[in-house]
Amino acid sequence: MPIKEDHNRFRDIIKGKVKEEFKKYVTQGEMIGKRENDFVKIPLPSIDIPNFRYGPKQQGGVGQGQGQPGDGVGEEGEGGQGQAGNNDGEHLLEVELSMDELAEILGEKLELPRIVPKGNKNIDTMKTKYSGLAPVGPEGLRHFKSSYKRALKRYISSGTYDSSDPVIIPIRRDFQYRTFKRIVQPQTKAVVIYMMDVSGSMGDEQKEIVRLESFWINTWLKKHYKGLETRFIIHDAAAKEVDEDTFFRTSESGGTLISSAYRLCQEIIQKDYPINEWNVYPFHFSDGDNWSGEDTRLCVKLLREFFLPNVNVFCYGQVESKYGSGQFLKDLQKDFSGDDRITLSQIEGKDKILDSIKDFLGKGK
Repeated sequence: MPIKEDHNRFRDIIKGKVKEEFKKYVTQGEMIGKRENDFVKIPLPSIDIPNFRYGPKQQGGVGQGQGQPGDGVGEEGEGGQGQAGNNDGEHLLEVELSMDELAEILGEKLELPRIVPKGNKNIDTMKTKYSGLAPVGPEGLRHFKSSYKRALKRYISSGTYDSSDPVIIPIRRDFQYRTFKRIVQPQTKAVVIYMMDVSGSMGDEQKEIVRLESFWINTWLKKHYKGLETRFIIHDAAAKEVDEDTFFRTSESGGTLISSAYRLCQEIIQKDYPINEWNVYPFHFSDGDNWSGEDTRLCVKLLREFFLPNVNVFCYGQVESKYGSGQFLKDLQKDFSGDDRITLSQIEGKDKILDSIKDFLGKGK
């Protein structure tokens, strides 16, 4: 028990340290690369603490041996190489935190409300949980191993067990049956569909911002939806669905038709995610350039007629680029001012990622 208490206290200290320097960890891309299943490795600085070591007797030590007070130590002119340092001896200690623990820290730091699943997408399912053993029950639930062990104990205690002929025949009082109970379990299903402009104006810095932000968005959503699905769409003048690695590595040139991504996203939702069963979260990231005002009007039409009535919330994040005009955000602000079914966020750099996550997740939808 003391070891478990010490371990829990250590984890509390680690979580406190991560929370204290949370903004730094949010912008560290290398941390995301250290994922293993449901855990993330966090690098934390640690300092080696000096300690005394005891050696055999009669070997001398500090204050022992020949010499007079005030005598120098070592040979004259003897010295080390290099210059003295003035910093602590710092090393990196990697500790593991679960995705749930990271989500908890994110929620506390940003004061995020719990997500309330949309509409009738809460589905109650019955789950059977086996809870123990009993001396009576249906034959289909007889537990062979436990029944055999009880019979074996009876043979040994009565002195009838013969090691040369180890035949064990259970009788009725030896039988053990598995017991179970029915649990009503709420089941919610959710999908996040990420869309990103990969035209030439979206450089590596802009994609890194999207990569970091999507990691923390997923971390929070997974806390509320077990088995969260994720889909990825890239677009310039045309859109296509890709895997996660391609999503963050692809770079194209040419024009941008945002409506191509919205149309593909609509097709994916209608084909694979019935709106009466799924919580749907589309996220679109762009630098704000679109091919024409006509295409922007088509995007507004798709948002108004399909996305906003059917998804939990539609999120648009505009990543600042020196090559992008930023006009698309202005158009959406004009058409959807005051509509809480759509969330708009301007991301000026890595230091604004936390603010953007708060924009997107702060409504609890």
